[in-house]
Amino acid sequence: MTSQITEGSKLHRGSDKAGVGLFTPKTGSSIKVTKANALPKRGEEQLGRSNHWEVRTEEQAYAYLPKTDSEIENRYGKRIDLVELTDNPVGRSMFINDNPAVGTNPDRNKQHGFFFTADNCIGCHACESACAEKNDTPAHLAFRSVGYVEGGSYPDYKRMNISMACNHCDDPVCLKGCPTRAYTKHAEYGAVLQDPETCFGCGYCTWVCPYNAPQLDPVKGSVSKCNMCVDRLEVGLKPACVSACVGNALDFGVIEDTPESREQCKTSIPGFPSPEITRPNIRFQQTKSMPEEMTRTDSMPVKYRKGKDGQYKPVIDQKMGKQQHWNLAKLNSRENPLVLFTLFAQAALGTFMVPFLAALAGVEIFELFMASDMMLVLVVTSLFMTSFGLFMSVTHLGKPFRFYRGFNNLRYSPMSREGLGLALFSAGLGLMAVCLLATNTWFSELLVSGFDIELSGLTSALPLVNLTLGAGVFAAIAGAAGLYYMNQCYQIKARPFWNHWQTVTSFVGNSMSLGAMVSGVMILSTLAVLSLPLLPALQLLGGVWLVGVALEAIGLIGHNRDLNASENEGGAAHYIQCTTFGKTYKLRNLMLTLNIFAGLTLLALGELGIFNTQGLASEPVGVSVWAFVAWSVIAQINCISAVIGRALFYNLVIPTTMPGAFFWKNKGFEQHARDIGLADNPACGVAPLAH
Repeated sequence: MTSQITEGSKLHRGSDKAGVGLFTPKTGSSIKVTKANALPKRGEEQLGRSNHWEVRTEEQAYAYLPKTDSEIENRYGKRIDLVELTDNPVGRSMFINDNPAVGTNPDRNKQHGFFFTADNCIGCHACESACAEKNDTPAHLAFRSVGYVEGGSYPDYKRMNISMACNHCDDPVCLKGCPTRAYTKHAEYGAVLQDPETCFGCGYCTWVCPYNAPQLDPVKGSVSKCNMCVDRLEVGLKPACVSACVGNALDFGVIEDTPESREQCKTSIPGFPSPEITRPNIRFQQTKSMPEEMTRTDSMPVKYRKGKDGQYKPVIDQKMGKQQHWNLAKLNSRENPLVLFTLFAQAALGTFMVPFLAALAGVEIFELFMASDMMLVLVVTSLFMTSFGLFMSVTHLGKPFRFYRGFNNLRYSPMSREGLGLALFSAGLGLMAVCLLATNTWFSELLVSGFDIELSGLTSALPLVNLTLGAGVFAAIAGAAGLYYMNQCYQIKARPFWNHWQTVTSFVGNSMSLGAMVSGVMILSTLAVLSLPLLPALQLLGGVWLVGVALEAIGLIGHNRDLNASENEGGAAHYIQCTTFGKTYKLRNLMLTLNIFAGLTLLALGELGIFNTQGLASEPVGVSVWAFVAWSVIAQINCISAVIGRALFYNLVIPTTMPGAFFWKNKGFEQHARDIGLADNPACGVAPLAH
């Protein structure tokens, strides 16, 4: 069943000296937490504890939290006692299970965390089962999962199991990235809690988390995660997964307090991503000797090699060999809406900004175009493209009718800022279109002939030129901000394949090349109809287009160079790009090269006079035909190249996730299960291909 941590609250930010966000409740919102057990039947008289969770009379001693003297600060310099960083939460109720009682745990305002001893873990998955039972998770989700790495050779072959859930980090990137503010870091236990009812299922938190802790349920269309079993903590019990561990591998308590029978408190073990990304509240012990190289049993082409400092670092595991394939069908994925969103939004920005900024810069031929009736068509086209892109981004959400919540976290989330920038860009275009409409001769003639309405008196009383110019400048600034934060959305440490300057060159380059391409169709045809020279416009548009394509090519060259020398997940993603999608990757690069040569040829022909009235095509009709043929060839190559490149961008990325097993958390097995129909059985634990 489902019960709540109903905070009767709107969570607001308390004072946080470390700059991340410790939150204290005020009146207003609620946080939902799933729980498999019914509300407790016993009252506070039971063992002198509040009834947030029923404490069984036969509860074993190992299930209770230890009472220890904690350190002042953790190893990252963050205070462990969180009460001093907030607005006096002492004695504050968390309203767990609709219960207003305050827990009796004396350490409830200290940062807690998990302790995992890899030496003891036998891979029985009891922790997974206990977590799934308590939180009532479906088969395709798990707040805690057990993976493993292994290495060596017979007879000295070793496996190390790793049990992992949310680490309730000091610097929770999920909290900062979530556009809906569904995440909160509480002073109570330092728990990072998430509200599935606030979430609209964008999945961005699953991108930025290096540990795969937030779980996106494609059936429900929302994210949920480990809640640290705060209801059990309130009555002095350890989380369910810890209490169920049969090998004494998992423990829990105030962070940095080394449990009994432990001799280590390390921050990483083989297979664990860099703790510097989020500063997680988990500590490890691993004293048994391990091979120099540890491999993953899942299909991810990553293994771990011991460095001179004794730390294991990720390296590429060439599991697929060197053979190159097309795999065009695999470019079709659940990220298709984002492919269309980013391309259409970037193209819309370029379509508007190239001619508008050229006109502002005083380029005469673009000033003439801006004064023509076709400027309205260009602005409306840009508005339609942006609106379509935003619509596609909404269809990517698990709960699309909650799209308006995407602006809730403008303080931290680049996704919120991206959405706001593009929304304001659309608003600026809309205002500019209204101003242009009032002076458009086609529209005026339509009103006069069809409705007998005269606009001259109204338009003469308004400063339409200034309003049009102001709306255009506003749209340009908002669009530039939207493009900047679109890039920031992908500068993610947990996804090294994206976290590269090539993402900037790709987004800006596509905006310039696609924008020049779309606007060029309207501008060149307009100039041809008006019998104006095409060469000045063609030179500027072709130059902008060529710079955009060249930017993308330069970024790809740098990306290829850096990832070829990289031994992290980014290098592994590039390995897949060169093998699984090797032929497709070469095709995209070939088309990009053809784009550059076509652009240079077009500009050279322009210099030779082919597009002048004195050249080979002396009549406007001939000029239009030559321009249209040349431009349409470039456009087709450019569009195909952009779509393939963006599909590869989304499909190739490998995150810094924890190792999986042969079946569970293994993308290779999931694909095999779908291919043979095994995934149709819900008990298989393979999520459906939906979002």
